[in-house]
Amino acid sequence: MASAETLTIATVNNGDMVRMQKLTDDFKASNPGIDLEWVTMEENVLRQKVTTDIATKGGQFDVLTIGTYEVPIWAKQNWLLPLENLGADYDVDDLLPAIRAGLSQDGKLYAAPFYGESSMVMYRKDLMEKAGLTMPDAPTWDFIADAARKMTDKAGEVYGICLRGKAGWGENMAFLTAMSNSFGSRWFDENWEPQFDQPEWKETLSFYVDLMHDAGPPGASSNGFNENLALFQSGKCGMWIDATVAASFVTNPKDSTVADKVGFALAPDNGLGKRGNWLWAWSLAIPAGTQKAEAAEKFISWATSKHYLELVASKEGWANVPPGTRTSLYENPEYAKIPFAKMTLDSINAADPLHPTVKPVPYTGIQFVAIPEFQGLGTAVGQQFSAALAGQATVDQALSSAQQLAKREMMKGGYIK
Repeated sequence: MASAETLTIATVNNGDMVRMQKLTDDFKASNPGIDLEWVTMEENVLRQKVTTDIATKGGQFDVLTIGTYEVPIWAKQNWLLPLENLGADYDVDDLLPAIRAGLSQDGKLYAAPFYGESSMVMYRKDLMEKAGLTMPDAPTWDFIADAARKMTDKAGEVYGICLRGKAGWGENMAFLTAMSNSFGSRWFDENWEPQFDQPEWKETLSFYVDLMHDAGPPGASSNGFNENLALFQSGKCGMWIDATVAASFVTNPKDSTVADKVGFALAPDNGLGKRGNWLWAWSLAIPAGTQKAEAAEKFISWATSKHYLELVASKEGWANVPPGTRTSLYENPEYAKIPFAKMTLDSINAADPLHPTVKPVPYTGIQFVAIPEFQGLGTAVGQQFSAALAGQATVDQALSSAQQLAKREMMKGGYIK
């Protein structure tokens, strides 16, 4: 008998991926010659490890969990293999157009979306009512700020709003970049000159720091997606603006003490024509260095297929299937009954990565800037903004440091002189 081939899969410690690992017997049943070895990491660590491995051609992994930021950049570098054999019943045309476009380069798919997301407001209907307010479907930032302050009861350990503060280009900067778009900010002008010295950024960061100081939880500068999820599930947040994928976790009575009290709304705006919501897909890709491309593609096909969605639905219910990847899911009458299904799709469709800002910019991407330098720069700027939230720097100091960091990086990359 031929010995089994072992695929090493790098993934993130988010709930949907953890669930997938428990369901892989289904994959092994139809692929008896393939074993799976999981390397599960926190988001910032995963990004660092995977980037280092692929850039140095380390060959440590056969399947990578990467996002909408990395895929086009890495595909251009020939670091990823195109996915051209996903199987006859895979139905690549069923992938949501916005999500598929972000994972393609020159018309070829280089990663398959495991779940897609935008961001939205998740809020406690009971606390909103107690504050004497009604959440609109499409709120403004002023409404959110007013509601957050009214919902806060620090003595009772209830905070009106929980937002990301943990430094990282995909942690606090994902939230703050998307938020800044709705305030009219941009990272760079049309000539790649950094814009952190402009009034729109000062307005964005001041609004965020003041709001979190008045209505946010203590220690917010170390909270990322998972930390805020835990706070919300335990009843400590009035509102949380974050990934649409969190909807199934906050409404799951097994994990959430407030499951029956959650409402949803679009990410806020300031009346400038842009909402503070992003577009992202955690996706599975094959590094060019692997010797096991055929087995890797079989696994990716399984994990991102219609069959997988049905498998999760049969075990855990439709509310828990990975969202945001396939048109057919949103046409499914069973799924349409889920309270957050429509808001998730509306949020994804409202995101426009080709025109992310109010003023014109030379880059694409909504909560990131689609250039290779952004990974390091976004995290460095994130550290400055996290320090401002923690009270270790003023808003002006943080913005001044961000401006210098961005200027240096842009000169080094030859974008500006």
